[in-house]
Amino acid sequence: MNDTRLKPGAVVTLKAVRVNELGAFLDAGTGNTSDDILLHKVQQKGSVAIGDEVTVYLYLDPHGRLTASMRLPQMKEGQVARVRVINVTKDGAFVDIGAERGVFMPFAGMRGSLRVGEQVWVKLYRDKSDRLAVTMEVEDELRRAAKPAEGVKVGDIVTGSIYNYNEQGAFLFTTDRYIAFLHNDEMPTRLKVGEELTARVSFVREDGRINVSMRPVKEAALDIDADKILALLNSRGGKMPYSDDTAPEVIKDKFNISKAAFKRALGRLMRAGKVEQHDGWTYLCNTRQED
Repeated sequence: MNDTRLKPGAVVTLKAVRVNELGAFLDAGTGNTSDDILLHKVQQKGSVAIGDEVTVYLYLDPHGRLTASMRLPQMKEGQVARVRVINVTKDGAFVDIGAERGVFMPFAGMRGSLRVGEQVWVKLYRDKSDRLAVTMEVEDELRRAAKPAEGVKVGDIVTGSIYNYNEQGAFLFTTDRYIAFLHNDEMPTRLKVGEELTARVSFVREDGRINVSMRPVKEAALDIDADKILALLNSRGGKMPYSDDTAPEVIKDKFNISKAAFKRALGRLMRAGKVEQHDGWTYLCNTRQED
């Protein structure tokens, strides 16, 4: 075909030049009727007559033929959007961008494992074969789309979805278009890229970004953490091999809290006379037995 616009993934306006029981055939501009593009009846939003100009999305049918649909994509090349995963294969995944066919996300463009039905942030682009594809590498685009968190205060509640992780925690893009950081210590469990959550603003940074937490406010969190320690002690007959000297990663794995939060809760229990520490172990008071 001579018209360089006529390629899979393109949105174009074409004229219907003939109609039969299958649907309408759109003029490809080559002068050869065999190049006309079929707009099947099931891909039409209303009846199409000869001479009508219709805006369509082009894609390849199972036989590799260029085909048209009036179901148009909801994003353009270079744009980012939060979309639904509709299929997962060993090579990648397919997502719904509102078009007639799902768009492929190669494995290299994925962030973690995906499951059908999940929603993730993606960018639409053309790959080396000139086919539409998406990637979850959207950091630059979301930074440009973000706005500073002006008027936001510590304690405010925000809702957002995770678009990236680093070793310290997760990055969110909120419904108010703020960039938010959620430290590993401030989430109850390891969350997935794409997951939507509600969190409390814990710090407003000078650059307009915010830090958020999913943990309760300090006093409530202290009670919860102390209860976790007491529950484990009771389940182990009043003693456990964890104390102020235990490595932070062990505390995180066992209690899912930071070492600092563990020490605060342990300190409260000790001041209340409920626990005591000896030789790297913690005991419920009156349960420690001397060797």
